[in-house]
Amino acid sequence: MHGGPHEQGSQWFDNEAGPLVRPYAMTGGRTTAGPQAARFDLIALVSLDSAAPTAHDDTALGPEHRSIIELCRAETQTVAELAADTDLPVGVVRVLLGDLLELACVKVSRPVPPAQLPDEKILREVIDGLRAL
Repeated sequence: MHGGPHEQGSQWFDNEAGPLVRPYAMTGGRTTAGPQAARFDLIALVSLDSAAPTAHDDTALGPEHRSIIELCRAETQTVAELAADTDLPVGVVRVLLGDLLELACVKVSRPVPPAQLPDEKILREVIDGLRAL
């Protein structure tokens, strides 16, 4: 059969990269992060949950899910870092993170919105007060 997915000259083969997998194939055609509709900001912090499978566990997770788990095993990562380190589009990483969140493999913490941070003037007054002691 000519033009199969792994044959050179096929639309699914790149001479330099090898076989190509389209992003929708990795997410099963999904574009949102699960039924919870979790929002993953680019700077949201993703850390590994204690329920996450180890590299040797026999689970139905795909290689992309496992890559994210292994990256988070080393240290807490932002969504942007995970996308860069896995070489996947951010939209795909968000869908995969939704899967991992539903399976309790990861925890996501969102950064504090700037409106909730203390005012700089108040912090300077506290510092000045401490110096005066």
